[in-house]
Parts: sequence; structure tokens; C-alpha cells
Amino acid sequence: MTLTLIAAIAENNALGKDNKMMWHLPDDFKHFKTRTSGHYIIMGRKTFESFPSALPNRTSVIITRQEDYKAPEGCIVVGSLDEAIKVSPKDEEVFVIGGGEIYNQSIDHADKLDLTRVHATFEDADAYFPAIDPTKWEVSSENFHPKDEKHKYDMTFQVYTKR
Repeated sequence: MTLTLIAAIAENNALGKDNKMMWHLPDDFKHFKTRTSGHYIIMGRKTFESFPSALPNRTSVIITRQEDYKAPEGCIVVGSLDEAIKVSPKDEEVFVIGGGEIYNQSIDHADKLDLTRVHATFEDADAYFPAIDPTKWEVSSENFHPKDEKHKYDMTFQVYTKR
């Protein structure tokens, strides 16, 4: 299995506030959909509940401490990151999609980071992506996307691989 953390993060590693993203970047959403469609996606309960419904064409693995948590049909509910990894296919790329606590638990297990770096700083965020240790990770590809009429901020799509 290739375990990939996928996230859009600000310059200060901000992810969001009040269980919502702090920006609207349609091309980042397209990137996320393209990369994760057809795959297992691992997330915390609060991240799952931030979506209007289970994301289509993906298998949602939801981590929660709630023993009687009721998820929609087709979703898998587990109690820990280790369980989430165990129920995921061993011969595929599996994506961790948030939130901050789940990223913190999973970064040391990850093989790859697929990040959209939003070129702005958000001081009032309440969820952050973990610090990326440059002795463990290196950028293997980058693609800059300038701001435009649909995108308020410049962003760079970055893939990090383990050193």
C-alpha cells in the first residue's frame, strides 16, 4: 500500500476553522477529486461530517471513538488509524484526507504527501497540518497555479516523497 496524505494547506500549515476550509479554490477541488476517485479515503469523523454526503466513487473509512457511530451504507467505521490501514487494500494507493488530528497521527506512516500549498497565511485557523521535516521529505514535483477570477489565492500543487 502507498499511504498518501492529501491536503490543501496555507503557508503557515493552516487547514481550516470550525471544520471548514478557509478558501474556495475550484482547481484544488478538481485535483482532489481526480487523485482520490476510485480509492479508499481515510478521515476522522468530523471531516466526514463536514461533507454533505459520502464522497462519490470512493470508499470512506471513518475513524471515530464513538462505538455506536452510524455511517451511510458503503462507509467503513473504525476506532483507530491502525484499524483504518488494516481495512484498506494492500496493493493500492490509499489517501488520508483529514482532519488535523488524523494527519498528525498518520504522517509518520505516510509514503507520500500530495499538497496544495495555498500562498496565504490564516492566523485564525483552528486545524493545522503537521510540520514537514525536510530531513524526511523532499519535493518531487511542483506545479504553480496563479490566482485568477475563480481563485483568490496563488497555489502550488506539490508532491513530497520520503527521502
